[in-house]
Amino acid sequence: MKIKTTKIIYWSGAIFMSLWFGASGFFELTKNPVVWDITQQLGYPSHFIYILGVFKLTGILVLLLPNRLLRLKEWVFAGMFFDIIFAFFSKIAVLGFPATIDAIVALTVLSVTYFMFRKLYTPERIFGEI
Repeated sequence: MKIKTTKIIYWSGAIFMSLWFGASGFFELTKNPVVWDITQQLGYPSHFIYILGVFKLTGILVLLLPNRLLRLKEWVFAGMFFDIIFAFFSKIAVLGFPATIDAIVALTVLSVTYFMFRKLYTPERIFGEI
């Protein structure tokens, strides 16, 4: 795969995930009833929803910075991964499988985006000389 194609796929995924997590984070911080009702139905406390919102918005800022904070981007990808996995299993346990479709789509896009990130940025470039 050419580097240009890899960059297009990476940035498309990064923008998609930023929109996804940005909307979610904004709705968590503004107490949007759709997001709050589902999250509380899953059993998460109110203070946790606010923390998620703050970390999601902070994470997308890091994710959208080109060629900067590469080590921190690894943490952002990990945070997004765990958020999606926890959402998936929480929804399966409480709401059933049909409610997990959004998590499956997000996990697929995130996985492809992370794979492209790793193709663009080798460990030497992220962590310095190993």
